Amino acid sequence: MKIFNLLNEALDGGEAVVLCTIVNTKGSTPRQAGAKMLVYSDGRFEGTIGGGEVENRVHTEAMTSFKDGKTRFLTYDLVDPEKGDAGLCGGVVTVFIEPFLELPTVVVVGAGHVGQPIVHLAKWLGFRVVLSDDRVELCTPERTPGADLYLPIPMHQIPEQLSLNNRTYLVLVTRGSEVDVEGLPALLETDVPYIGLIGSKRRWAHTQEKLIEKGVTSEALARIKSPIGLFIHAETPNEIAISVLAEIIAHYNQMKKHFQRAEFGD
Repeated sequence: MKIFNLLNEALDGGEAVVLCTIVNTKGSTPRQAGAKMLVYSDGRFEGTIGGGEVENRVHTEAMTSFKDGKTRFLTYDLVDPEKGDAGLCGGVVTVFIEPFLELPTVVVVGAGHVGQPIVHLAKWLGFRVVLSDDRVELCTPERTPGADLYLPIPMHQIPEQLSLNNRTYLVLVTRGSEVDVEGLPALLETDVPYIGLIGSKRRWAHTQEKLIEKGVTSEALARIKSPIGLFIHAETPNEIAISVLAEIIAHYNQMKKHFQRAEFGD
C-alpha cells in the first residue's frame, strides 16, 4: 500500500513517476510477482524489485521512459552473468515499466494583452499553464484566470522556482527587449524543447545583439523561435494565441513521433 500511496501523492502533486512491477517469475528469483518499485525523475526510488543488477537495469529503463513516455515489458534471465544475464539465481523475471508523466507545461512570460488569451487557450487545450510576470499586480488569477500557477517574479528567477524539462514550452510575450535580454540567459541554460519570443524582426535583431554582448552564443540563440507562432497572418491577441499554440502542438507531436521512430529503429 505504501507504493500506491506514494504514487497517488506524486500524481496529485503533478510529479512524474514510473511504476515498476514484477508481473511474472519462473524458477528462483529474489522477489515474486507483484513486487513494486517507484522511480522519481531525479533518480530517487521507493520499494524494491529484488536489488542487484536486475533492479539497476530496471532503474535505467525507468529513467529512459521519462523521456519517451513508453511502457515496457522487460524480461531478464538470472542464470549466467558472464553471458550478460542480470544474475545467477537460476530463474527468469519479467518487469512492467509504466510511466506516469506530468502534463506538458506552457509557461507564459508576460501577463499583457497577448499573454491572457494564450493562458486561456493553453488551459482549454489541456496543458498545465504557468503565468509569470515581474509586475506583481498583473500576475494574478483575478486579472488572468485559468493558470495553474502564478509566478510574480523576474524572468531569470523562473528556473529557480519551477522545474523546466523536455515537456516545458516557454512562451515569452514580454513588454520589451530589455526584459528578454535580462531573463533569457537563465532560460537558455535549461533543456526545454521550445522557447518562443514575440516581437518584430527589428526587436529580435536588437535582442540578439545585446545577448551576444552578454556572452550568449549563436548556438544558444538558434534555440529561440522568433517571431513566435505559425505564420497565419495573425493580428489580434486571440489570433496570435492560436498561432502560438498551433506551433507548440506541432512541436510536441513531432517529438512524440521522433521517440516512436527511435523505439522501432525507423
